[in-house]
Amino acid sequence: MSDPWYAVAAATDPVTQGDLIADCPLLGWRPAGVVGALDAGQTFDLTSLAEGFLRDTVVMSQACDLEHNKVANVVLCPALPLSAFRQSWEADAKARGQNPTPKGWRRVLEDIAAGYAWNQSLLAAHDDPDTGTEIRVVFFHELYTLPRSVLEAVLANRGRPRLRLLPPYREHLSQAFARFFMRVGLPQAVALPG
Repeated sequence: MSDPWYAVAAATDPVTQGDLIADCPLLGWRPAGVVGALDAGQTFDLTSLAEGFLRDTVVMSQACDLEHNKVANVVLCPALPLSAFRQSWEADAKARGQNPTPKGWRRVLEDIAAGYAWNQSLLAAHDDPDTGTEIRVVFFHELYTLPRSVLEAVLANRGRPRLRLLPPYREHLSQAFARFFMRVGLPQAVALPG
């Protein structure tokens, strides 16, 4: 490929925007059921609602903020391998009584690539025996944060290199992320004259 999407970062390199983190340790929330109202000053234990899991992610925090230590927590989005995304897409289609076809799958990919799927973006594949990856689908509707110190300690402890998106690809991903958050739906459109 004459215009590479990625560089390889060493395990001990500081984390930056566009780093792909495989099996990133994250915290999420279990379905809570009914949570009672709290009186002012009452404490509430959330530990029973939290759960840890691993997920492939991409770092969304801005490179300049990370480089200048302006943020303590790193913002991450899921970055699912295309093969896993296709399985999920096919299962969802079948659950809705639809027949997932190769033509339908191609249309899904074209819509994401063109920016019509506002909550998703694609990252190119990388062919390398040590750091390679298939095409990735990034999901903006799921956000996670992790303390930078924890993330960098995990990466250093693993001792494995990771892929890092290069400009302008990381900025393109950031722009897609911004479009997802800046969209505004109005309750009533402007009434145009006759």
